[in-house]
Amino acid sequence: MTATAPPESLVDAPPVLDVRDLSVTFRTETGSVSAVDGVNLSLAPGEIVGIVGESGCGKSVTAMSLAGLLPRSARIDGSVRLQGQELVGARPSTLRAARGRDIAYIFQEPMSSLNPVLTVGRQVAEVLQVHERLSRREALERAVELLALVGIPSARERVKHYPHQLSGGMRQRVMIAMAVACSPKVLIADEPTTALDVTVQAGILDVLRDLRDRFGTSILVITHDLGVIADIADRVVVMYAGRIVERAGVQRLFDRPQHHYAAGLLSASPTPGRHAGTHRLQEIPGLVPVLEAQPDACTFADRCPAATARCSSAAPPLEPAPLAADVGDHPHEVACWHPRGDRPRPTVEEHA
Repeated sequence: MTATAPPESLVDAPPVLDVRDLSVTFRTETGSVSAVDGVNLSLAPGEIVGIVGESGCGKSVTAMSLAGLLPRSARIDGSVRLQGQELVGARPSTLRAARGRDIAYIFQEPMSSLNPVLTVGRQVAEVLQVHERLSRREALERAVELLALVGIPSARERVKHYPHQLSGGMRQRVMIAMAVACSPKVLIADEPTTALDVTVQAGILDVLRDLRDRFGTSILVITHDLGVIADIADRVVVMYAGRIVERAGVQRLFDRPQHHYAAGLLSASPTPGRHAGTHRLQEIPGLVPVLEAQPDACTFADRCPAATARCSSAAPPLEPAPLAADVGDHPHEVACWHPRGDRPRPTVEEHA
């Protein structure tokens, strides 16, 4: 199953979220280290964009930096415009007003994100009281409606429960209800299906898709699971060591990845019917470089099977992928001196 693309009229509209030259550095005892370097991305109205990459590639730091959720040790440079409003360098009061109302987050682990001493209904209602100025009774009534909207049965009873009384899937749905309480224009879902059963995972993705279809919400999905991306995303951004190394429409990237890292991620992901019996998944050798030791050249050179001397001396820019055919719905860009060429890969449907 693949995502239903937003109407063409929405995709052609100005982006709801426009990120330009975003860089994030952290102050440490040994100096400043770069976690995100020159990221550019955008979200059209009603569009779902997936960010993939290994742990340590800068996905979550990128997401947290969009609304100033990083600690004070972080320095954010570049531009993040939400519906035309600049968020980088904005006043704390401006950021607080935007969080939850205009841009909302679904964090990785709901058990550590939800308050264990407050009922889930109280926590959902709090968002409405702060941003919508509803009374406590009105907010609790709306909380019941929101829990029902995200597929929680017996919602009127569930609002009285504490997080530990709910299953992992239910807690994740509570997080989604909190995130969409004020109908935000942008929803950022950071590993929304981690550690969930396959059937629960499918339900969570259906909820996100339904929210996009009902309200035109733009969604940024961060995940390690390429099956999730194949199921729900319209476009894919591949990050490695704090930089974007490839981006394209989901069908194009899954069919013909151009960067050797993107191809490695797909080769390491099981595909129904292609890895049965003795066929072994192909792992990517080595590790993501640590922040303190990132090279100025191609960060993937040490792990790339096609690396040359040039790769260790300069960082390739993100440029149009050298495909023979028309790229179609979305531009296909790759940062690599020696892209893989126009070789077919397993399709989106095989990964979903």
